[in-house]
Formats: sequence, C-alpha cells, structure tokens
Amino acid sequence: MYIKKVNLENFRNYSRLGVEFFDGINVIEGKNAQGKTNLLEAIFFCCIGKSLRASREREVIKFGEDTARIKIEVQKYYKASEIYLLFSRLAKKTIKIDGIPIKRIGELFGELNAVYFSPDELRLIKDAPEDRRRFMDIHISQISKQYFYYLGRYEKILANRNKLLKDCKDVQVLKETLPIWDTQLVEVGTKIVRMRIDFVENLSPYAQKAHTYLTANSETLGLEYTGGAVLQGKGGLPLEQELQLIKDDLSKRLQKSVDKDIKLGYTSVGPHRDDIKISVNDIDIRSFGSQGQQRTVALSLKLAELEIMKEETGEMPILLLDDVLSELDAGRRERLLKFCAKTQTFITGTDFPKGLPNAKYFRVENATIN
Repeated sequence: MYIKKVNLENFRNYSRLGVEFFDGINVIEGKNAQGKTNLLEAIFFCCIGKSLRASREREVIKFGEDTARIKIEVQKYYKASEIYLLFSRLAKKTIKIDGIPIKRIGELFGELNAVYFSPDELRLIKDAPEDRRRFMDIHISQISKQYFYYLGRYEKILANRNKLLKDCKDVQVLKETLPIWDTQLVEVGTKIVRMRIDFVENLSPYAQKAHTYLTANSETLGLEYTGGAVLQGKGGLPLEQELQLIKDDLSKRLQKSVDKDIKLGYTSVGPHRDDIKISVNDIDIRSFGSQGQQRTVALSLKLAELEIMKEETGEMPILLLDDVLSELDAGRRERLLKFCAKTQTFITGTDFPKGLPNAKYFRVENATIN
C-alpha cells in the first residue's frame, strides 16, 4: 500500500496543492509553520475520518474560506482507490470513496491504513490511560469495522447509564434500573476487552523486537492490558470460555461498584477505564522512565503497529513521522531510518542529511511543496 498523490484545497494553510509522492521514504523538510505537519494531518484524516489535532473540524478550513478539500490517490496490491473529504462551515463533512459517498465513518476504515507518530505521542506513555485507550481504538478500528461498531455501541450505552446516574436522585429506582443498562454494557464491553487483549498480545513481541532494535539490545519492554487480568494464567482456553470469564468479571465489577457509581454520578469501571501497563526492565516506564526512554517506547509501539497491521491485512501501512529525528540520538536515528525502508514513509523535519538511501526530498515553504 502506498500513496500516489495528495491534493489539498483550502486545508489549513494550503490554498491549493497537488503532489505525487515516492513509494519509499518521502523526506518533507522546511522551516517551522510552513505546512509540514498539516500535510501529515491531511493524510491521516483519510485513514480515520477525523483529526488528531483539531477539536472542531471547521478549524482545518483555511481562514477566509468556506470549504476545504482533501483528495488522496492510494495504490494497494489489488486495486487503486481515491479518498475524498469535503469540509464546510455550513454543513457536515462529506467523505467519498471512488466517488461514492459513504453513510458511516466506519466504511472508511481499511481504505488507507497508516501509523502516525509525533512528539505529542509521548502522551501515549506519560499521560492518562485515555491516550493509551485511544491508541488501541484507532489501531483496532483500522483493521476491524466490527470493533468500531462495538465501540460506538458501547459509548451510547455508557452515556445512557451515566445520564441515569447523574439525573436520577432516587437510589431505589437507580438500583432497579441500572441492571438493564449493565446487561447491555457487559455484552458489548466483553467483546471490546477480548479484542483489545488480542491486540496487546499481538503487539507485544513486535514492540519488544522494535525496542530491542532501537536501543541496541539494552532494554526489555513489557506490555499488559489491565482489563485482561482475569485471564492471566489461563492461556489456551477456548474463545467462548475466555469471553465468559471476561463477561463474568465485568458483570461482578459493575455490581460491586453500584454504590460508588451512585455517589460519583458516573460509571467507574469497564473498558472505558482500562489501560495498558508498560514497563522497561520490569520498571513502570510511566512513573520512573526518563523522557528519552519514554520516547523510544512510544516509537517502538508505533513501529510494532506497522508489523501487526501487515500481519492482519496483508499490506504494510503508511508510516507518518512528524519531527521525530531531532529528538533521537544519532544511533537511534540511523536505526529508525533503516526501519523506514520497509514501507512508504513520510518524515518531516527542519533539516536532513542529504543522500539518504531510498528517499526522495521535498521542500515545504509557505504551503508550497517542491
């Protein structure tokens, strides 16, 4: 899988852009605030249908304009396709695949798979569990439309349960009504937890391999999904038994937390509260790791994503690296660039050494790329 061409119109600081890209390493260099990150944002928008940067989608429309457009031409092993997004200040965004409008955002997943890494991705390691859940949800949704459906369904059920907890002041009514939502929450939540456990289990060896490579075999990385504790020591069970264990555990935790939830006014347990425990040499990297270690772990997780996406889809996804090299020492930069040769890569920065193998250089200046 690789991107053949990107067209932008009134997207962020780009008035009009049309660039054909190389199927190897695309080096996007230029001074700050010229449009390098905006280009990567546009590409990733076509993967998941939303921005990782904008809280409101209208923010991507160039100042003074009413609409913005992204069009990306993608080549896969078996077909070429075109992804088109239209943003308007007056209406909802429109997404088309090969000229045909889609009705649900989930239909976009899988058309263009990419892994995105920027300095902000340190949040994946050092910030709240929400960032690690988002990491899981974005990845699994790109390879499983069913998971994206489960996630949307769970969030709706959770919102209804939380609204009941917040609005109803009669404790007896709450205790009689909550089980109705709990049954639905457990049913969908069990499937989400099982798919997340699979993801973390699949990710772990690839992440360890990438981390060993980046650190020249000096550190050992460990990953564990906290919501899967009920399955620890019970490996090899049939799927139905594993699902039943997760279901029973989630149901018990919801029942046990009823009084607490009533007091808090929201649901305190479930997949929306789960996390990934990350350790280096058996030490909690979030609490005790240096910033350099945390950055390398975050990058290792992203590189591992590439490998399991290839394993699960049959095609290597696009790698988007935004201003990453400046934060790495010389040895890790060299090893990362060698890794990039595995797939089409877009890598941004203010300055790069010339003559990188399998690379084509592009210069960004005032939202123009040459």
